[in-house]
Amino acid sequence: MPALTAYIEGIGLLGPGFNNWPDSKAVICGEQPYLPGKTVLPLPALLPAAERRRSGAIVRLALASGLEAIAAAGLDAASLPMVFSASGGDGENCHAICEMLASDDRQISPTRFHNSVHNAAAGYWSIATGAMAPSTVLGAFDACFGAGLLEAVTQVVVDDTRVVYLACDTRYPEPLYGVRGIPDAFAVAFVLAPQRSAQTLATITASLTDAGPDRFDDIALENLRAAIPAARCLPLLRGIALGGDQDVVLDYLDSARLAVAVTSC
Repeated sequence: MPALTAYIEGIGLLGPGFNNWPDSKAVICGEQPYLPGKTVLPLPALLPAAERRRSGAIVRLALASGLEAIAAAGLDAASLPMVFSASGGDGENCHAICEMLASDDRQISPTRFHNSVHNAAAGYWSIATGAMAPSTVLGAFDACFGAGLLEAVTQVVVDDTRVVYLACDTRYPEPLYGVRGIPDAFAVAFVLAPQRSAQTLATITASLTDAGPDRFDDIALENLRAAIPAARCLPLLRGIALGGDQDVVLDYLDSARLAVAVTSC
C-alpha cells in the first residue's frame, strides 16, 4: 500500500492510570513512573438525562476521549466525520445479556439490546454532539487500533477532510474474561487533518512493514499495551511525546505491522 500522511491536531486519552493526554505524556515517554490504577469513567454530561443513565462504559469512554481531542484541536464536534474502532463492544453489557439468556427469564430489555450493537457508541456520540457527519465503525479484534488508524488516515487523504479517530475497549467480567482477558477500559482519540495548521501537534506517515512491533521496557506499560487491543497505540503516543523525528512500529496483523513515521511540529 502507498504511504499515507495525516496531521494530528488533538489527542484524547483515558485508561488505567491515564486520565487525559497532557498529564500522561511524561509517563508514556519514560520521564515519570507509570502508576497503574483503575480507569475512571466520567459521566457523559452532554447526553440528555435518560440517555446518560443508559450509557455503558464504551459510550463514556468514547465521549470522554473524543471530546478531549476535539477540544484540544479547538474544533466543533458536530461537523467532524468519525471513525470508531474496537476489538469487541461493551463487555459488561454483553455479560448481562448472556446471563439473561442463560436464565429462566430470557426477556432482554430494549436498553440492553440497543447497547449491544457494535455502533452503539457512534449513536450516542451523534446524540451528545449533534453530529450529522458520517461515522464509520470497525470491529477488528486484536487488530482494532491498526485497522482503525488505516481507515481514518485513508479517509483524511482520499476525502481531503478532518477525521476524528477513536479506538476503545472495555473489560469483560468472568466467565468471558477467561477467554478474552481485557483487564480494564481504555480509549484513545486523534483529530487528524489533511494539511498542516496552527493546531498541528505532529505529522504521521503510515505504511505496512514486516518488522516486529515496538515494546516498552517498563513491564507495567508493556503489559497494558499487550493486554488491551486499543492500547497498541502506546508506542505511537510515546513517539509523539518524545518529539522530534521518531519511527514507530505498531501491532496490526500477524503477517504485517504498521510503520509510522512521526514528526513533531
